[in-house]
Amino acid sequence: MTSKAYETPTDADQALIALLRENARASTAELARRLGVSRTTVQSRIERLEARGVIAGYGVRLSAAYEQGLVRAHVLLTVTPKKADAVVRSLRALPQVRTLHSVGGSFDMIVIVESPSISDLDMLLDSIGAMEGVERTLSSIILSTRIDR
Repeated sequence: MTSKAYETPTDADQALIALLRENARASTAELARRLGVSRTTVQSRIERLEARGVIAGYGVRLSAAYEQGLVRAHVLLTVTPKKADAVVRSLRALPQVRTLHSVGGSFDMIVIVESPSISDLDMLLDSIGAMEGVERTLSSIILSTRIDR
């Protein structure tokens, strides 16, 4: 992933981004009504934010009811430095991996995973631990989410 220097979005851009985070499928007319501006203003702001790379894409936000049925965990990894890229590639291939963070401290990476059941999670954790380059893992099952912004 390449990093770019971005202009700081304006307050109006931030308001538009906040609405898109709530519902990326909202119509331009709805966004314009909520922001108190014209549809063409909203459309041009979206196009500008996309062109500048501030908006890189749109995604799906799953319902709380669906997500409640999933077992999620944080998996901390210590990896062999020379094998880190291979570990990232292997993790990227697993659909249960939601997020991967590089971190400082006693671990090198934090992986957020989700599975439909504890037994599936157990198999997933075994497969992550068996990856070439993974030296050590420490897993914590997420019991509840208290804040999700």
